[in-house]
Amino acid sequence: MIVSLSWLRDYVPIEWDTDRLANALTMIGLEVDSVTDRYDHLKQVRVGRIASVRPHPNADKLKICEVAVGDETLSVVCGAPNVTEGMLSPVALPGTQFADGTVLEKSTIRGEISEGMLCSEIELGLGADRSGIMNLGSGHPLGASIKDALGLSDAVIEVDLTPNRPDCLSLIGIAREVAAIQNAPLTYPEIPPDASDGNIGELTSVIIEDPDHCPRYTAKLVLDITVGPSPFWLQDRLMSVGLRPINNIVDVTNFVMMETGQPLHAFDYDLLTDNRIVVRTAKEGEPFVSLDGKEHRLSGDMLMICDGEKPVGIAGIMGGLNSEINDRTTRVLIESAYFNPVSIRRTAKTLGMGTDASHRFERGVDPAGTMRANERSARLIAELGGGNIAGGAIDANPIPYQGGRILFSVGKTNRVLGTNLNRDAMADILKSIEFSIETIDDDVLGVVAPTFRVDVSRPEDLMEEIARLSGYNNIPETTPLIPAEGRPLAMTLRFREKLRELMVGFGFSEAIAYSFAARRSGDMLNLPKDDPRRRTLAILNPLTEDQAVMRTSLIPGLLDALGRNVARQNRTVRLFEVGKIFISRGRNELPEEIEMVAGLWFGSRQDGSWLAEEAPCDFYDMKGVVESLLAGFNVPRAEFTAMPDSACNYTRSGHSAEILIDGEVIGIVGEVSSGVLASFDLEQPAFIFEIDCHQLMNRTPTEIQARPLPKFPATARDITLIVDRNLESVRILDNIRNTEETLVESVHLFDVFEGDPIPQGKKSLSFRITYRSSSQTLEDEQVNRIHRDISEKLIQSFKAELPG
Repeated sequence: MIVSLSWLRDYVPIEWDTDRLANALTMIGLEVDSVTDRYDHLKQVRVGRIASVRPHPNADKLKICEVAVGDETLSVVCGAPNVTEGMLSPVALPGTQFADGTVLEKSTIRGEISEGMLCSEIELGLGADRSGIMNLGSGHPLGASIKDALGLSDAVIEVDLTPNRPDCLSLIGIAREVAAIQNAPLTYPEIPPDASDGNIGELTSVIIEDPDHCPRYTAKLVLDITVGPSPFWLQDRLMSVGLRPINNIVDVTNFVMMETGQPLHAFDYDLLTDNRIVVRTAKEGEPFVSLDGKEHRLSGDMLMICDGEKPVGIAGIMGGLNSEINDRTTRVLIESAYFNPVSIRRTAKTLGMGTDASHRFERGVDPAGTMRANERSARLIAELGGGNIAGGAIDANPIPYQGGRILFSVGKTNRVLGTNLNRDAMADILKSIEFSIETIDDDVLGVVAPTFRVDVSRPEDLMEEIARLSGYNNIPETTPLIPAEGRPLAMTLRFREKLRELMVGFGFSEAIAYSFAARRSGDMLNLPKDDPRRRTLAILNPLTEDQAVMRTSLIPGLLDALGRNVARQNRTVRLFEVGKIFISRGRNELPEEIEMVAGLWFGSRQDGSWLAEEAPCDFYDMKGVVESLLAGFNVPRAEFTAMPDSACNYTRSGHSAEILIDGEVIGIVGEVSSGVLASFDLEQPAFIFEIDCHQLMNRTPTEIQARPLPKFPATARDITLIVDRNLESVRILDNIRNTEETLVESVHLFDVFEGDPIPQGKKSLSFRITYRSSSQTLEDEQVNRIHRDISEKLIQSFKAELPG
């Protein structure tokens, strides 16, 4: 936000010097980026008197002027048609840097030396007149600086505003803050009553078809105006904040926007079909040409300002070429509205159109300030355009703004901030920025925020106002009033911490994706139509179609991240995410929120080196990660069972398994199907797992059971069985673990083999069983007998064979 101090003084007296004011604004949260002298570029521009004028010998349209500048006379080549002898005019000396950055140098023009330049208003940034050199009139000393001669003095402050302070995107907004810190009065511009001519209701109407995106639209009508250049004071105000003057009508709307923060737009009333306004969303593919001459194809979610048959403006962003103010305009309809910030931001982003208006609407304008801004602009247009204001105004307000009262504790505020302010002092601070105060009791105030403070809705917001306006540097240094003992982390927080530590320790990087997803996510995962994850929760005002619903799975986010990594030539990617998914329960119920952890492995098991060749990862690598994760939480006896083909449509058939603890499924692990990979523009295999964090946490032992070190040695025996190819090895493992033999300490599968000489349809499984006694050293004969009994039971139970 660019602020001219001379303009700011129209609303508040400034008692401090510029440096002190800039520092004070920064200390209350309005960070000042820079302070510049607006007329610094005029230091080397002097008052000169044109002593003589003669034709240029080598150019018909140029003249050679002898210009007296103090004690010296300069020869200047000039092409202005209004140059005359005796005229006082600004003379730029060599070395002058103009507002556009151009540096003037002594030069030769068509064979004649020019020792300076006679300047027009627009060249000096003092007006918009480019027709000839500037006539200074009389009474100015020759050779004096143009700054001193015209009394030009103004500082320009550039304030870097945070997005939560749209109220300060205006001169009055900044003035309000200055008035509060200086304890000075704030003066609003007076708006005289209309000298009405006719009734606006008989001349036009406003229909709002989409009140959610346009809760309020006001209109005023000014008749019999003449379009022309703005007076110097108005042009000067606009140029002081970096805006280009155009004509008296457009300049007024820009002036009022900068003054109040309310964007406005002026339509040529006679170019509006049926002389009315309709606020509606665009038709899909509807064409529109904006004021900058660019043609746009609109989408169905874009809010448009239309007349009786066509769009005439993109709501809150830019008007249309078909209703532009021109030299023949005599009747003007002024728009001042409140638009939904999310709608404006989405449309501006989609069309790539960022304007001063959209910048304000995106952050939130004052919903109660639309009519006052309209009345202010109508009065100025009538004055500067010589017109009359139609009687009354249109105020379409289908959804009136409703502010709420905030209960604010003085005692709690002092405890949080470390201040010692009483109730009346806090009330005065809030009143200074136009908050309404009601005393509830000795400690509690009822506070209503002004409508222009869209960022204030909680007691904590009011605490921030107290802190910044009482002065952060005035808060005394005290020892924090907090308990000496910290509270232990909640179980869920400890669980998440450990989960992240384990996954990072396995070589995975954490990904954090948006909780929003595309509507097509279910299709991309090939989910069945009756899958609960198809029940998505729609976002009312999504920024993009890729963020239209709440996510029902973490897998699409990980696959999106994988795609970005692959596009950047990352050949091995290991990612995980801990986050919530949201399953809709219907319109009248809150969604089911399930916290999940998901992992993804793509590429190599290890990088190639002289020590080992590069090898691609596979299902068993990811299964090992899950086993290690469960072991990290001391989860006993997790099982992996092959999933039926229909159980998970986004994993490859025969290459995925359910993860079970105590017979309950807590997640899956497997290879992503080729169809799903293609949906994300991926080709090479990727492996994933998903686990329900709540179920895992509930099955994590809260106490660790310690066992003494064994006193006696263990002995191991192997057994190899040839079984049916479709038999799950976990069934054999469970059979061995559940044996009545108490000497079996552990068992694990260490080899799987298919192919010759194993018969077709069969596979070979090799297990290692460890035996140990807690009371004696086992004899080979005793172990062999037990091992033989177990082998015979396995052969009988699973119709297995021993290898030939």
